[in-house]
Amino acid sequence: MCIFPFPHFPRKLSFTCHYAMSLLKRRKIRAFTVLFCIVTFTMFLFSYTLHDPSLYFFKYPFRLPDSFFSKGQCGCQQCMTELDDDPWFTERFNLSVHPLLTRRNSLLTDDTYRWWQWLQAEQQPANFSEVVEKLFQVIPDADLYMDAGPERCRTCAVVGNSGNLKGTRYGTLIDSNDVIIRMNQAPTSGYEEDVGSRTTHHVMYPESAIDLDNTTSLLLIPFKTLDLQWIISALTTGSIQHTYIPVQSRIKANRDRVLIYSPTFFKYVYDTWLENHGRYPSTGFLSLLFAIHICDTVSVYGFGSDHYGNWHHYWEENNMGGAFRHTGVHDGDYEYNITLLLADKHKIKMFKGR
Repeated sequence: MCIFPFPHFPRKLSFTCHYAMSLLKRRKIRAFTVLFCIVTFTMFLFSYTLHDPSLYFFKYPFRLPDSFFSKGQCGCQQCMTELDDDPWFTERFNLSVHPLLTRRNSLLTDDTYRWWQWLQAEQQPANFSEVVEKLFQVIPDADLYMDAGPERCRTCAVVGNSGNLKGTRYGTLIDSNDVIIRMNQAPTSGYEEDVGSRTTHHVMYPESAIDLDNTTSLLLIPFKTLDLQWIISALTTGSIQHTYIPVQSRIKANRDRVLIYSPTFFKYVYDTWLENHGRYPSTGFLSLLFAIHICDTVSVYGFGSDHYGNWHHYWEENNMGGAFRHTGVHDGDYEYNITLLLADKHKIKMFKGR
């Protein structure tokens, strides 16, 4: 506002002063409008990139780290555990139950030991503690995968054996993961385009054992004390040739990379996740829960039937009907429904194949 102390102040000068004030006011409004547009656009851009991180600032040649988008539980964009986790998942997921057997956690409760020995009805088991002591004289005794935190982003692929992998060309996607878990026979040679070529962990038990290369970790699922004795023998003397069926007496594997699935974790999966459905969990489901506990993100391939509803292995002709679905010991339908529920709750990413 212009103030004129003298009534005879020239009218022309008064008009000029009012015009200057009006111009200044318009410039302030214009500056405020520009500032408001900049702030609004920046907020929109930030929100948009949160929903689609591949569009970071219109793909300028720099990228924010995944940890920028995480909630702090891990270094990935989305983590297995979140601060606002789903109650159904939180009720079941227990990080204090470690998947791998070590000397430190090898003491089994009476309930766990009885359940575990019942699985394949071992008649005269050897002393479990003594076998464990011999086992860890042959393979390493280490607490692995205990490094969870805001800096870690461990991506894992669990590759099942379903015929729905045929023709998918998932190979490159599978091989891009940090950890790639396969199970039982699971050949890759000749099937690389669909199933990939890399394997970091191969899950097996004595009756499904195969030879491995020097870089792959053998993850043994023991169903009885004899299975622990078998792995000791298979890596040393080769004296055990029979469990309840003939088995490989020797196996090619890097003994420094041999891991043992914990009986305690085995029972935890059965009680907590499967709620005692079936006689015991399948190798595939045990592999999935292993991944959920050591990984920050989990992708699942080769589970379930093909798109015709047939259940068969990807390396075999489709002539098995439902043979490996209805084994008499696993509740395949219940396991698959839990797997789908994990996918629905965005805990795993499910690739259903063809």
